[in-house]
Amino acid sequence: MAKQTKSNTSRLYVPEPPFRPGDTPDYSHIAVPVSHTPPRPDPLCGAHETTPHATALIRVLRFSGEAEGDWAPEISADALRQALRDLALTRAMDERMFTMQRQGKMSFYMKSRGEEAVSIGHAMALRDTDMIFPTYRQQGILIQRGASIKEMMCQCLSNSGDPLDGKSIPVLYSFKKHGFFSISGNLGTQLIQGVGWAMANAYKDSDEIASVFTGEGATAEGDFHYALNFASTYRAPCLINVVNNQWAISSFQGIAAGEGETFAARGTGYGLATLRVDGNDILAVYAATKWAAERARGGGGATLIEHFTYRKSGHSTSDDPSKYRPENEPEVWPFGDPLDRLKTHLIHIGEWDEDRHTALLAEVKLEIRETYKSAEAMGSLSSETKVNDYTMFEQVYERPLPHLDEQKRMFAAEVEDGQA
Repeated sequence: MAKQTKSNTSRLYVPEPPFRPGDTPDYSHIAVPVSHTPPRPDPLCGAHETTPHATALIRVLRFSGEAEGDWAPEISADALRQALRDLALTRAMDERMFTMQRQGKMSFYMKSRGEEAVSIGHAMALRDTDMIFPTYRQQGILIQRGASIKEMMCQCLSNSGDPLDGKSIPVLYSFKKHGFFSISGNLGTQLIQGVGWAMANAYKDSDEIASVFTGEGATAEGDFHYALNFASTYRAPCLINVVNNQWAISSFQGIAAGEGETFAARGTGYGLATLRVDGNDILAVYAATKWAAERARGGGGATLIEHFTYRKSGHSTSDDPSKYRPENEPEVWPFGDPLDRLKTHLIHIGEWDEDRHTALLAEVKLEIRETYKSAEAMGSLSSETKVNDYTMFEQVYERPLPHLDEQKRMFAAEVEDGQA
């Protein structure tokens, strides 16, 4: 009888990012498709017909500025110029608010630099009555839908102009009037809420749909799989968006993906239509969203969309990306910058030029600066928020609770005595 030898093959494997601080980033392992495939199927096709779309990449814009392929949408030059302005506004607001946080005017902020096209292109393709369940990097949706930037800033400053009375973390916006569901800091919860909303709309025979966002990191949570299961079983009129910006806080996307198939491919196993799109190509994002929305409204059910993009900034103002990725990694991302790519397209079709672009950037920077001054006048963390202290006892529970009433009386007595 042969003697058995001890095997050392059963070892725990932990995925590692391709680059670490000090390395020279090399994205040669990511192929930028030359031909803009795959083709655009009928929106009400069988879900299995989109299986190739889960591992390919839908693109419309070439780096030269040309728009081509089956997915190229018909959008007016005026709408494209407005989209460019929305992209620039979102970025200018991010820069201003990030700087103000560093100056101690607010406690926290999260930027969306590098992935603004995901929000703005997506919102352009939906109706304003469609409910969106966003994450904290979809500021562009609010800007595209015409929300008050001053009110957004006041929510970040938690001041007297904040309709939430300072009860929420900055950037966790809530704008019911713009179909923008209150953001949850725990991203996975948005998924099941969005799918549930869509199911309720279907139950009421409404043609309104829901669109829910999450990051690639949260796809490792159970909520993601619960949402996909319900969306598939009940054909919920819902768009499930996974924004794969390569980094979840400080862990790279391979931790959530397990270095397996794409995030879009996870929808295939649940029988969902799946699309994988270049998230830095605003026309591709628009086209994919339009397709999925038509499918949802037509009774075809949910679509899982992976937006392949890149987070250029840190996860938040509490994060230092230099600790886990090379300093110049954002600059060498092979799919470029969404604002620059749309600008190049408009110039290519003769509807824009460099002088107008320079003027636009200066204009939105001034608009954001003046709007911020107006918002800060209503209070900030470094001076006084000017929020009525009594609001801490309100709008938390549906009915007054005895112990809170007692605390409110005690607080009022302390205010009267000058102790509070």
